[in-house]
Amino acid sequence: MKHILVAPLNWGLGHVARCIPLIKALEKMGAGVLLASDGVALHLLKAEFPHLPALDLPSYRIRYESPNMVRNIAWQMPRIMYAVRAEHRATERLVLEHDIRGIISDNRYGCFSHNANSVMLTHQLQLRVPNGFLEWSANRVLHRALSKFDETWVPDVAEEPNLSGDLSHGTPEIYAQTRFIGPLSRMQTAQNAASNATQLSEYDVAVVLSGPEPQRTYLEQRLLEQAMSLPQKFIFIQGKTQAKEHHFIAENVEVVSYLTSEDLNEVLLASEVLVCRSGYSSIMDLAALGKKAILVPTPGQTEQEYLADFFAQQNIFLVQKQEEIDLETGLEVVAETSGFRAGQFALDTFLPELERWLDNI
Repeated sequence: MKHILVAPLNWGLGHVARCIPLIKALEKMGAGVLLASDGVALHLLKAEFPHLPALDLPSYRIRYESPNMVRNIAWQMPRIMYAVRAEHRATERLVLEHDIRGIISDNRYGCFSHNANSVMLTHQLQLRVPNGFLEWSANRVLHRALSKFDETWVPDVAEEPNLSGDLSHGTPEIYAQTRFIGPLSRMQTAQNAASNATQLSEYDVAVVLSGPEPQRTYLEQRLLEQAMSLPQKFIFIQGKTQAKEHHFIAENVEVVSYLTSEDLNEVLLASEVLVCRSGYSSIMDLAALGKKAILVPTPGQTEQEYLADFFAQQNIFLVQKQEEIDLETGLEVVAETSGFRAGQFALDTFLPELERWLDNI
């Protein structure tokens, strides 16, 4: 049995969510899977896969205090670099202790080893920075970091239309080891889920919260205040995986701390409209579900701001800024957007690439 380490970044729940289909497929292919992360991401991995070993890695402890991304990252960079070096040392120990043959790292740049075939899973081959020189410098550092991995897997299609735009397709420096493996989502398409159970519209709006603090809490507070004064039926999924909690804060507002994949899939399919961040994993889930959505990018997170603009310009999703959220108006206007057509993007094209990689390591 080949032992594989899967290590998603703890930056909200998006990175761990998109690793879930990879983990399930690896198990079906007969691999021995070990999981590694920290914080809420590790809690979700343990909830989804209680039968698999789940190991702690050093935490990046990223926070988004300011809407200025450069300032946010700059003051945290020494701690982040220390964490990357620490996780590399931890990864090397895990490779030796568990005879690991392959590593799939989702945006953890220290999770590689010269003693195991190391894959970086990322949709960002080109960082967006609001300064030309800083952007050039940041991408030089990114490309150097990616070169330490044997392969880079992009969870998107290589052609148009695609889901990541210039983040993955806008640079001529596409390495020979870069492979577009297709979108990854733990959600089933509406058609597939409907074949298992009849879905009724139980909620008017599902709010899916995630991302770094304190911005996750700021968004939750603004949306809750408005939801309680509206007639629609809401469910808030907080993205807080430390403990399972479920309660009502108003007759029309239900709150749950987190849901595992199957339960979340059912809730989202039973909702008319979704409200969520414009993170890439959320975009892939929306493509799978075929739902209309209001996207609220994390202030200062340029990748999310780019994706929000990318889909707003195509009238696929409605976008509102966090400081200007108007749920009442948004829920009226969102009907004019197209959303994705369910099934527009195949969700199983990663399987041949995963099988190829597993066979060759």
